[in-house]
Amino acid sequence: MGFVGELVERVDEHDRILGVVDRGRAIQERWLHRVAAVVCRDSAGRILVHRRPETDSLFPGHYNWLIGGAVAVGESYRDGAGRELVEELGVLGRTRFLFKFLCHGAIAPYWLGLHETAIDQDVFPDPSEIAWHDWVPESKLRDVMRQWPFVPDSIEAFSRYSVLTGDLRRPTGEVHGEGGR
Repeated sequence: MGFVGELVERVDEHDRILGVVDRGRAIQERWLHRVAAVVCRDSAGRILVHRRPETDSLFPGHYNWLIGGAVAVGESYRDGAGRELVEELGVLGRTRFLFKFLCHGAIAPYWLGLHETAIDQDVFPDPSEIAWHDWVPESKLRDVMRQWPFVPDSIEAFSRYSVLTGDLRRPTGEVHGEGGR
């Protein structure tokens, strides 16, 4: 795994910091840590979907609808989400925190802080992270997830996101602010 040397904050089941650890060790020991992810939408409301490179050590050639990665030591979920946009897509974006949840993870458990951003400019994906990308209408994303191999954790996140976006369309829907940090 390409996580050796990447420091993260080990957290507990309530997302409270326990200490700083190597991410590779956190994954190996199945210690909770933090991950920030962003749903990218264009002006038409479509969602950016991308495919991981075939050479990736984890989920090669799998698709994802989230841009994200580990939250660095001392970084908030929101700051981590913004950094990941720059690193993976080459764009600055204002992210809006939606929610966080304890994701059991295909390789290890972690707290996932989910954000959303609107992108009205060209993206310049890092080829070491993204082999292909396109904008997909949200109404078709569920079908695409059944047809293409998606990163397992992204499917769980989409289920939770769909519930939230459905709630947001109702007049009583409410988005709660970022907990923890």
